[in-house]
Amino acid sequence: MATPVVTKTAWKLQEIVAHASNVSSLVLGKASGRLLATGGDDCRVNLWSINKPNCIMSLTGHTSPVESVRLNTPEELIVAGSQSGSIRVWDLEAAKILRTLMGHKANICSLDFHPYGEFVASGSQDTNIKVRSPCSVLPPQGHSQAVRCLRFSPDGKWLASAADDHTVKLWDLTAGKMMSEFPGHTGPVNVVEFHPNEYLLASGSSDRTIRFWDLEKFQVVSCIEGEPGPVRSVLFNPDGCCLYSGCQDSLRVYGWEPERCFDVVLVNWGKVADLAICNDQLIGVAFSQSNVSSYVVDLTRVTRTGTVAQDPVQDSRPLAQLPPNPSAPLRRIYERPSTTCSKPQRVKQNSESERRSPSSEDDRDERESRAEIRNAEDYNEIFQPKNSISRTPPRTSEPFPAPPEDDTATAKEAAKPSPAMDVQFPMPNLDVPPGPPVITSTPAPKAEPAIIPATRNEPIGLKASDFLPAVKIPQQTELVDEDAMSQIRKGHDTMCVVLTSRHKNLDSVRAVWTTGDIKTSVDSAVAINDLSVVVDLLNIVNQKASLWKLDLCTTVLPQIEKLLQSKYESYVQTGCTSLKLILQRFLPLITDILAAPPSVGVDISREERLHKCRLCYKQLKSIGGLVKSKSCLSGRHGSAFRELHLLMASLD
Repeated sequence: MATPVVTKTAWKLQEIVAHASNVSSLVLGKASGRLLATGGDDCRVNLWSINKPNCIMSLTGHTSPVESVRLNTPEELIVAGSQSGSIRVWDLEAAKILRTLMGHKANICSLDFHPYGEFVASGSQDTNIKVRSPCSVLPPQGHSQAVRCLRFSPDGKWLASAADDHTVKLWDLTAGKMMSEFPGHTGPVNVVEFHPNEYLLASGSSDRTIRFWDLEKFQVVSCIEGEPGPVRSVLFNPDGCCLYSGCQDSLRVYGWEPERCFDVVLVNWGKVADLAICNDQLIGVAFSQSNVSSYVVDLTRVTRTGTVAQDPVQDSRPLAQLPPNPSAPLRRIYERPSTTCSKPQRVKQNSESERRSPSSEDDRDERESRAEIRNAEDYNEIFQPKNSISRTPPRTSEPFPAPPEDDTATAKEAAKPSPAMDVQFPMPNLDVPPGPPVITSTPAPKAEPAIIPATRNEPIGLKASDFLPAVKIPQQTELVDEDAMSQIRKGHDTMCVVLTSRHKNLDSVRAVWTTGDIKTSVDSAVAINDLSVVVDLLNIVNQKASLWKLDLCTTVLPQIEKLLQSKYESYVQTGCTSLKLILQRFLPLITDILAAPPSVGVDISREERLHKCRLCYKQLKSIGGLVKSKSCLSGRHGSAFRELHLLMASLD
């Protein structure tokens, strides 16, 4: 009798080169779980079929990087928002652009389609929310900071928004006003998701928590703490029994009444960007530079209710506290009748200022927007017009076959780069971080990258050629273990010295920190003259905005200027975060004190405060030129610097 094959619970399905430049956004079609849309710094939107190597369709027309993309529920329309604030909507069946929408003054951070109509909600870095529907007008000021996520409720009557101002807001589309604001998060809120059936909303934040909100009582139901990193992607199971959270290199399964972690599945997907479910399989996609990777988790082997996983985030309460009948709803169920806004319509605008004039130069750009079909066979299979009569029923997608637990050949085959972009990949040199693919015309010279990424897919200081035979001869013996280990040990002693020195420096800073004097702690870190120590300390201080004081800013701002010019991506990110906190908390105070008339008499405390404000103002002006010069960059860095440039506008 044959031994049953043990298959993997989670595996890497495919890796493709999605764009000629960096990928900046992506989304999965939630209905099929098989359609993937990617937006890139090359100003294109590309569409892919999961586990197929070739691009189905490429949409052009944007003149700046595509920051956000979203598919509607039937996967017939796609909307894409750019860095410039423009939004384009394409009809995928007709392979043409429908409309270009204007109105935002900064990056488009979030988009969503109404579940029953064809109108769009958009959120921007300019803090505004716009619903492109004649029967929904929201207040012009949505949040006080960038709007990171928008979601329509399953019945289409409400809109939930999440923003960097640490809040979640619920909007009534019919009344055109805010119904409730949910405070509680202590960091930017990255994602919100409605329960598919009940009046329940989940929100995930950079404070590493997931909160569940009751939409009848408008209060928190429970809070899950201890996530391994910022929460960026969550998804309810279709039947609403649990919530999936895409964490750093893992998938976590949660319940909320009471809060429970049912299961943890290790998935080597890094920072997963979007999730979808199809055929009892969860599809996750992540991107790095120009590459997009897709992963599969077999949900039939994942615990989704009842038992609790042994995980640090759970508590020790007995399972007897679970509801007696988990399948019975605890709150109201969404009604899904046709609403007054649900009549299908082709994306109308709220006002004439938000649409393009037919005689304007912008209309010429709209006519130049194209939908290039790259793969006619896949296009016809996926986007055949739904109103056409066909005697053959459409094919239903089958689950992706799971590779055997001990078989790596399938995973390696799936991880091969896509030939869709007609590129060649030379033997990687692991001394430098991976860069964009080399075009077939001429090989690109190796050069030291301007920015060293914060996360790497390859080890530093090791060459693959050291572990491979110089000439591929079948009879050649393998390298002995001693030779391989000697290669790995190269540079080990040097790295140990560096880490020991850094640990010693951090210990001295920590000794001062325990006294409760934050300013002296920062001064001691600066005196060490090691930016890595400053970064480690700022990463702690940035977690709690109340630790920041005006005298702390005078010490930190010169260090921030150095961090923003660093070649290390992690240093730049920390510098941007610290500068953003300073601008939000102290820039209004600095400008008000400097603009105030001189006081009568001697006020020593006021003079000291005025001196600190002048010093901060001078330092901010110096940093302002650097921020302005880097705001033209593309990708994540450019977006962060453009946001800082907007915050520093009052300095001018």
